[in-house]
Amino acid sequence: MRKFAGSYFGRLTFFILFGFVLFLASNRVDELRVYQGASVAMYVVAIASLILLTGYSGQVSLGHGALMAIGGYAAALSRNHWGAPFWLCFVVAIVATALAGSVLGTAAARLSGPYLAGSTLALAVGLPSIANQFHILGGEQGLLFDIGAPPAALGADFTEYKWLFWISAVAALIAMWWLQNILRSRFGRTWRAVRSNEVAAQLAGIHVGKSKTLAFTVSSGLAGLAGAMLAMTISTVSPSAFPLTLSFAVLTGAVLSGVTTLSGVMIGALILVATPDIADAISSRFASSENVTTNLPGLLVSALLILVVMLVPNGPVEQMRTLRNRKRAKALR
Repeated sequence: MRKFAGSYFGRLTFFILFGFVLFLASNRVDELRVYQGASVAMYVVAIASLILLTGYSGQVSLGHGALMAIGGYAAALSRNHWGAPFWLCFVVAIVATALAGSVLGTAAARLSGPYLAGSTLALAVGLPSIANQFHILGGEQGLLFDIGAPPAALGADFTEYKWLFWISAVAALIAMWWLQNILRSRFGRTWRAVRSNEVAAQLAGIHVGKSKTLAFTVSSGLAGLAGAMLAMTISTVSPSAFPLTLSFAVLTGAVLSGVTTLSGVMIGALILVATPDIADAISSRFASSENVTTNLPGLLVSALLILVVMLVPNGPVEQMRTLRNRKRAKALR
């Protein structure tokens, strides 16, 4: 019990200190970097939701962008029709997407491998067309999602971008702290057991179907939160804001982070946000054509993805941890 309490409060202290560091950093960088920080926080939550589903419960999803869209629309509707505060919009997004995920998860529990991947991919492809058919969802133009100006108590120099960053950073820190605790509980152990060997898990008394459905539900709720954060940063929700490429970007970020661990989730998020800037810098330096400038970000991410899969398939953080454990083992011999 003491070990658990120490670990619990240790994680809480770490997240509080990390939040304080982010607060200091937001006051010392320009507006563009602050805005990019909000995007990083969004990707952190989105990637973590996919790592939970794939790395811990063994279910493959190619349609997490669609779940993010559900969260974004739920947040915008609650804001526009009920005038809900932004934090309640986030809660509505989580609950609505978790409910949708529980329905999808019930069906997904009976599928595996490419069948599950194909089903989630079909959802990501078809959802934008469905959204266009309902007037309440704004059609192709979508819906506005304006959380309003920052409180006057924060001062006249406190910009809207800082307000967005603060909200995104706090939401991401709370989500990651909560998720870390869930994965260290019996639920996390159950999901890992099911991923490792379903037959052995059943023999141990684990209901595999319920376990998979719960994992899909929790993952969907986190994806819905990420979708609401994305809608907040761009101030709108529309089919074009949640394209199929968003699902692939989240999956790429999960692979770059290390799909079996949450430790490197920040790495994947930073790469996804920084790649366009790096591509622009390379294009400007070498005066490349517009076609090269457009395709270079995807090329860089693809090359990096191939290198990660070949050299550090479990992610850089997990690879470093493995090497460190090997050194310790050698030192004890």
